[in-house]
Amino acid sequence: MARNDEPLLAGDRPSSENSDERTIEEEDALLTGKHKPQSTHRYGWPFWREIGIFVWAVVATAAVIIIAVMYQHQQTTRPHGSGTWKGSKPSGKRNLIFMVSDGMGPTSLSLTRSFRQFESGLPPDDILVLDQHLIGSSRTRSTSSLITDSAAGATAFSCGHKSYNGAISVLPDHTPCGTVMEAAKRAGYTTGLVVTTRITDATPACFAAHVNLRDEEDKIARQLIGDHPLGHVVDLLLGGGRCHFLPQGTPGSCRTDTVDVIGMAKDNGFSYVEDRAGFDSLQLGSAVKLPLLGLFASTDIPYEIDRRQVEDVYPSLDEMARTALKALSEATKDSDQGFFVMIEGSRIDHAGHGNDPAAQVHEVLAYDKAFASVLEFLENDDVPGVVISTSDHETGGLATARQLHRSYPEYLWYPGTLANVTHSAENLAYQLRDYLAQHQDTTESELRAFITQDLIGKGLGVHDVTETEINSLVDHSDPWPASYIFADIISRRAQSGWATHGHSAADVNIYASNPKDARKLIGNHENTEVGHFLRDYLDLDLEPITKELLEKGSSFDTFYADGSRESWMGRPVPESKKVDKMDHYHGDFKRSLDCNH
Repeated sequence: MARNDEPLLAGDRPSSENSDERTIEEEDALLTGKHKPQSTHRYGWPFWREIGIFVWAVVATAAVIIIAVMYQHQQTTRPHGSGTWKGSKPSGKRNLIFMVSDGMGPTSLSLTRSFRQFESGLPPDDILVLDQHLIGSSRTRSTSSLITDSAAGATAFSCGHKSYNGAISVLPDHTPCGTVMEAAKRAGYTTGLVVTTRITDATPACFAAHVNLRDEEDKIARQLIGDHPLGHVVDLLLGGGRCHFLPQGTPGSCRTDTVDVIGMAKDNGFSYVEDRAGFDSLQLGSAVKLPLLGLFASTDIPYEIDRRQVEDVYPSLDEMARTALKALSEATKDSDQGFFVMIEGSRIDHAGHGNDPAAQVHEVLAYDKAFASVLEFLENDDVPGVVISTSDHETGGLATARQLHRSYPEYLWYPGTLANVTHSAENLAYQLRDYLAQHQDTTESELRAFITQDLIGKGLGVHDVTETEINSLVDHSDPWPASYIFADIISRRAQSGWATHGHSAADVNIYASNPKDARKLIGNHENTEVGHFLRDYLDLDLEPITKELLEKGSSFDTFYADGSRESWMGRPVPESKKVDKMDHYHGDFKRSLDCNH
């Protein structure tokens, strides 16, 4: 029989689950001659039970999803640990810690991460504390250039406005803009600045001073301690730059006048410390009397790679940060308002300017340690708070790659060479300068031996230095050119590349203690949006501050004997300097590579 002609009841035909039951019923009907009617109920109890279970599961799943969404929304619309938000702003007492990693770009993190993994024998998936808190990135252009400087970058943070390179919280129309720190102080917050460079440098200055040009550091020093239309707006200042506070003629002074700014600070009620013993007396913040001025170096605090060898002289960024947090927390424990502090890892930028990869990794590690301490403080503190960290710009055009020859390069860079370095290139350059000053009758052979053995061998850990490299150091005794040469010696061997001794236009990272606390900064943003977040988190209005500066500023102008008058914001911006539009190409590639041209 053909397969298509098989009987319908062929033996190999699959049967249904109820075939046995149907067979019994059919046989009974044949024997009795009575047809058994079908049940009027097509679906029995088991079917409806399964339907009920299914419906219950769908409803329960939907309820869980709705609850989860509501919980997530609640968590992302209020700061960590706080109770409520009023509209889009937090309410109640709170603290804000703003950290600036000056000059640190994304490649700085890659460089440091690989260095740390090598030096400590860590696995490839080991990351920095900062890496765990990345939430976004920032665009950094100023009004005068696609490549910003620290002044314009910090003005975007402090005022929430773009301005020209060199502006210290001054707008392109040459008027001052109220800052978040000034508004915070007026609103009852206690305030602080902590840096490893001069406290009069661009980034800290932008939060509590206003000058047309960033090099007016003598004026900035006076404004920081209260010689200002708003009075003193910073309760705690820790960093370097003592020379700008000492009157001209005093040992260690770099002022161009005879004003004793430290004396002015004391008259304004400031406590003052200036050395390691003075810092230690603060007991990491437990014994601080505000307002406090702490100046621990004549200019900049040394690079971390050098400072760690003289810890008995200079405090670290981490120590100063912890001191500030403890002091500000103690000062506000019984107040209705919390505190606002800006903490800057200032010399990451300087390492980039010097193209010094060894100094760079130690500066980033020091910053990462301070960031971790801030997180620990927030975790243990009873007052709700948040830390936001970002950079004002990238410095150096750093790349973890370098092509040394005309042939196609291998894909390599060597963090191990940085582990052998004991001093920054800047420090080695000053050692060379001091050696030449103290050994004016030294022979060339003695000088070459000192450079080869003591500076390059011991300082950089390099033992294959070339005659060309040594000759370049013998011919240059000035600290900066020499520091560039030392930095290039180690950069070439590490195969780390640099595009410039200046800044770049690279986007920079944004970090937060918790993304729920900084949801408005998730993703890519203009740097001014960081300033807006700081303002909004503290629920501040900067416009009345700006208005007051405009009204009172002229009363702080300087009048000279010849009848001339100088604005309280210093010299005017030269007419040749562009402040409100981009510069254009001038045939720069034709310029000499000589540093003097």
